[in-house]
Amino acid sequence: MAIRLAIVNDYEVVVHGLASMLRSYDDRIEVVEVDVNTHPEASVDIALFDTFAQSFRDRERISRLVSDPKIGKVVVYAWSAEDPVEVTRVPGISAYVSKRLAAADLVEALERIHAGETVRLEDSGRGGAVGGDWPGREEGLTARESEVLSLITQGYSNNDIVETTMLSINSIKSYIRSAYRKIGVTSRPRAILWGIDHGFQPDRVRIVPGEDHGRGDSHPRVS
Repeated sequence: MAIRLAIVNDYEVVVHGLASMLRSYDDRIEVVEVDVNTHPEASVDIALFDTFAQSFRDRERISRLVSDPKIGKVVVYAWSAEDPVEVTRVPGISAYVSKRLAAADLVEALERIHAGETVRLEDSGRGGAVGGDWPGREEGLTARESEVLSLITQGYSNNDIVETTMLSINSIKSYIRSAYRKIGVTSRPRAILWGIDHGFQPDRVRIVPGEDHGRGDSHPRVS
């Protein structure tokens, strides 16, 4: 029987990208709900929390996932063991899995976690996201550049971004410079305006795959 999975993040493009990444494995992983800035409603075996542009201040949100009796396990989809969500030290998180895993390896990790095995995040700390999607990818932005630009669009200072991403200030500045170059801006206010115009603000929708709204196979239900 396929594992019932909910994907949770504040960006529609991110959750849809992760759902698409898992589509070829629907006999093993059934994505039953995709939640953007909302709490899952369905009963699921695993809630997969994607840390893209998610603040360390979201302890309450993660605690709600952990304490929900309809959710079997909470798994954090993170860049590394140093990811900001870990510093919240929320009890009850079952595992962290790396964004650098290929789809097949991610599916295997989720199956092992569901079976009760201990899965530790082993990460070299190098390389980008293997799959999924993020705002600005069509503009040539990497996942990390996009994440930094998303936080800038939300009004975060460089120090806030350091605390959220657990990257060094030099790395943050490097991502900012390269992102600005790719999108053709030279200042933070212009970067914020660009981000607002190009989908870098959090969304708020809930999508139930396969739910028929008369317009196709899967459409958002605003909550």
